Amino acid sequence: MADRALQVMLPKALGLGIAALILGSAAMLGLRAESWALRPADWAAVRFTLLQAALSAVLSLGLAVPLARALFRRRFVGRGALIRLMAAPFVLPVVVAVLGIVTVFGRAGPINAVLETFHLPAVSIFGLQGVVLANVFFNLPLATRMLLHGWQAIPVERFRLAASLGMPPSAQLRHLELPMLRAQAPAISLVIFLICLASFAIALTLGGGPRASTIELAIYQALRFEFDLGRAALLALVQLLICAAGTLLASRLTLPPSFGAGLGRSLDLPAPRGWRRRGDALLILMVVLFLALPLLAVAAKGLPGLLALPLGVWPAALRSVSVALASALLVVLAALVLALAQARRASGWLELAAMLPLAASSLVLGTGLFLMLRPFVAPQALALPVTMLVNATLTLPYLYRLLLPEARALHSDYDRLAGSLGLRGMARLRYLTLPRLARPLGYGAGLAAALSMGDLGVIALFAGNSGATLPLFVQQLMGAYRMDQAAAAALVLVGISYALFWVFDRIGHHYADT
Repeated sequence: MADRALQVMLPKALGLGIAALILGSAAMLGLRAESWALRPADWAAVRFTLLQAALSAVLSLGLAVPLARALFRRRFVGRGALIRLMAAPFVLPVVVAVLGIVTVFGRAGPINAVLETFHLPAVSIFGLQGVVLANVFFNLPLATRMLLHGWQAIPVERFRLAASLGMPPSAQLRHLELPMLRAQAPAISLVIFLICLASFAIALTLGGGPRASTIELAIYQALRFEFDLGRAALLALVQLLICAAGTLLASRLTLPPSFGAGLGRSLDLPAPRGWRRRGDALLILMVVLFLALPLLAVAAKGLPGLLALPLGVWPAALRSVSVALASALLVVLAALVLALAQARRASGWLELAAMLPLAASSLVLGTGLFLMLRPFVAPQALALPVTMLVNATLTLPYLYRLLLPEARALHSDYDRLAGSLGLRGMARLRYLTLPRLARPLGYGAGLAAALSMGDLGVIALFAGNSGATLPLFVQQLMGAYRMDQAAAAALVLVGISYALFWVFDRIGHHYADT
């Protein structure tokens, strides 16, 4: 009876806590806003935010469509490794990627050196073009992976039938591939749009100025430099409303597949040759260079400086690891409780609570918590706990969606057997639930730790001069134009992030196989 009550009450309490955090932050922003009139500079920030997000989504999706199509129909050595590496930018710390982009495309980078050789004008990496370039770097692989799943979901029998009827590639595109794109592309583009709305670290390093300031950057400036709490609250509320509207729209744009079921076969299909083959190869090569060059540039610039790292690197790294581990533990527990509860009994409001953090961003939640806590305690004193809480909250939707299908399969396949054996409580968790969910739990924990390790949102608001995490420390080095030291510290950040991801993922695989 106690186990049954715990299974019912714990998910409800957790869902209410998440809703209270998101909606409470929104209410605090509304109450703290002293005026509902946006300044001309604020309207400019809103327009720039929407413009850079829209351009980034269009370019990411526009490049991802031919790239995903090329990866789907071509077979070459290293294809599987390349597809797996497409997930790397998603867990890459933003400040590291920005540093690499500045190194390659900046004023002293190789791109401008080549342009100077041909007496062409130099390219500026700062402003709208830099923000869009960095957003495409992060979201092109994500869009490609999502579209590639869409192509792979088209039953192979449809392509074989089209080939047997003598349909050229253009006809196959019109009758088989475009319907899939019409079903998936709008939702994918809107997801990327939402991600780009909350790209605070990119705007902080590559934007700035009255003509290239996003809403989140305006919030940061209002809090850290002007200390205008009312204006910061109003801007955060505007950002929250835009993200919430986008999240609601994205949930309604996803359409079910209309191809019917295939036989589940995986067959190599004959791919077009000639200029199409050369075009696919050139596109794949260009994207690989675009994604790899910034990372190679950071490695080349940072390796010589590893032996002369600034003294503040290791305390900042320790703070980042502590926050990452605590965030990973908290979000894994929350996602596991909610996924298991949803698998046992479908609940609309519990689903809504788990997905509600998609409507917020780290800086918006951080602003709400900053306003809540400031009358009672100095924000710097709670910088790390608040960062941990916000990071865990914002990664919850990803882990929840990752665990939910596995939790439903576990419930449908083993619930009656476990009940007949009297397997309940901690015994059921230890001998059934955790071993069966070990693989997604390990992957999810690694993903949460890596994302938290590289976050540069809440800590930028709360941290004092001596409480910086490693991403903030790297950003401070970049702001002081100590680029070699910033690159060396960025290498440390990348190494720790991927080490955490790899360790948790391997732990999950180990316990799933034993």
